[in-house]
Amino acid sequence: MRTMGRILGIDYGRKRTGLAVTDPLQIVAGNLATVPTHELLHFIKDYIAREQVERIVIGLPTQLNGQPSESMKYITPFVNRLHKELPDMPVVMYDERFTSTIAHQAMIDGGMKKSDRRDKSRVDAIAATIILNDYLQSKLNQPENTES
Repeated sequence: MRTMGRILGIDYGRKRTGLAVTDPLQIVAGNLATVPTHELLHFIKDYIAREQVERIVIGLPTQLNGQPSESMKYITPFVNRLHKELPDMPVVMYDERFTSTIAHQAMIDGGMKKSDRRDKSRVDAIAATIILNDYLQSKLNQPENTES
């Protein structure tokens, strides 16, 4: 049996980026951190130096019609830098439609106070967790080895 590494999930934002990570068996994802976006690459490289990470999943912002959203112009340069800095790390883009809305609803359903729900860093980390959990679910529903 091959050893598995964690999967790192990213909800990329212009100012702040939410991060989530799976357990080593890739069963469940949980919040990792919210970091200022200008520190993101350093944070990821530091995390990967300490933990075995198998791949990175980045939320792909799409519009309702399925076309890439305006924010792709900020994400694409980051993904290119990630490939350059970590050439052996697989990076997967995964549809993130509605994750911020779902994150807000999850906070309400969880009984979080309104003042805490205004903390956008919490929303970012929860959105990253939702992206990563959705990705894990999609992997369960597909045959092995269909990804690059």
